[in-house]
Amino acid sequence: MSEYKDATNAIHAGVRQTQEQENSEAIFMTSSFAYASAEEAASKFSGAEDGNVYSRFTNPTVELFEKRLANLEKGEAAIATSSGMAALMTMAYSLLSAGDRVVCSLNVFGSTIKFFNTYTTKFGIDVVYVDATDYAAWEAEIDSNTKLCFFETPSNPLYDVVDVERVAALAHSKGALLCVDNVLATPALQNPLTQGADIVMQSATKFIDGQGRSLGGALIASQEIVDEFVGFMRSAGPCMSPFNAWVLVNGLETLSLRMKAHSANAMKLAEFLESHPKVKKVNYGGLPSHKYHELAKRQQKDFGGLLSFELDGGREAAWAVINAAKLVSITGNLGDTKTLVTHPATTTHGRLTDEQKAKAGITEGLIRVSVGLEDSDDIIADFGEALAILG
Repeated sequence: MSEYKDATNAIHAGVRQTQEQENSEAIFMTSSFAYASAEEAASKFSGAEDGNVYSRFTNPTVELFEKRLANLEKGEAAIATSSGMAALMTMAYSLLSAGDRVVCSLNVFGSTIKFFNTYTTKFGIDVVYVDATDYAAWEAEIDSNTKLCFFETPSNPLYDVVDVERVAALAHSKGALLCVDNVLATPALQNPLTQGADIVMQSATKFIDGQGRSLGGALIASQEIVDEFVGFMRSAGPCMSPFNAWVLVNGLETLSLRMKAHSANAMKLAEFLESHPKVKKVNYGGLPSHKYHELAKRQQKDFGGLLSFELDGGREAAWAVINAAKLVSITGNLGDTKTLVTHPATTTHGRLTDEQKAKAGITEGLIRVSVGLEDSDDIIADFGEALAILG
């Protein structure tokens, strides 16, 4: 459906109507599939004939989500997983072998660092970390053994923005693949595959779902690379459920509209916070004062719905403001219609050591906000009242 624009593809791409002639996408809640003959079963299981085999790795509803997401991400193919972390595991265990090196940004989700340090290094894989925006460090650490480079842009929660084309060129010069975590921008605001990345990773749990209902992840890449992921999926099974796929397909339909609204609300809140005397710093790419504002403008269609801000007074001040807010939900998730707030140092990045937090810029006074779709005046008023307790 390449002749249509993204907003249309988000609703129509990948649809395959059944004999029931349904207008809304069907859910195929089945673990297995029945065949007309033993010969047909053998042909489908061997791969000689296309078709469904077992919902661990072939399911029509999951396939619809994969096709639609691949279309929006401008990739040849996609594979859906049970969560964003399952997508990371699928990529790592499909592509990496003993002796390989991973060069990863420090500015990533805390569980990503925990996964690489705990569950890949014990298999003889070397993992090194760099400041995401230090291109000399990328160049120095990417060597002939490097198989994978990984970063997220914009980053969570500090909104560091990485030049995708620049790191892709460095990775490709040494024969390495580049994976970009596109969870904050989503395909509605950014397409790293068109900027040089080889793989895009998504936690569909976040903005793609958009209402905090279900878990899901995905990897989008060339058909050749995705075929490697399918082999791992068939054996290991970190698969997406058909029901979650159906929820996420419906989330994709409104993604573009929601991301525009999230971006508009986040911009208004960021401007309010930046002008507040109790706020030390605001991290949001839409602000002209932000260090990476110009790069974000060039690389993204808009600035998205996540920001963070820092207070003097450390954890005590941050917790006091979080607890005083009435409209928002205190939760580690992001990308919901509701405005969500969390203290990264003790939640999303809580499993990191103090040294790792310091290197990643996660301070005790930092508050992360996933700005929702409530009226922006109400969101601003809620944070204004919460900040007022600081005197």
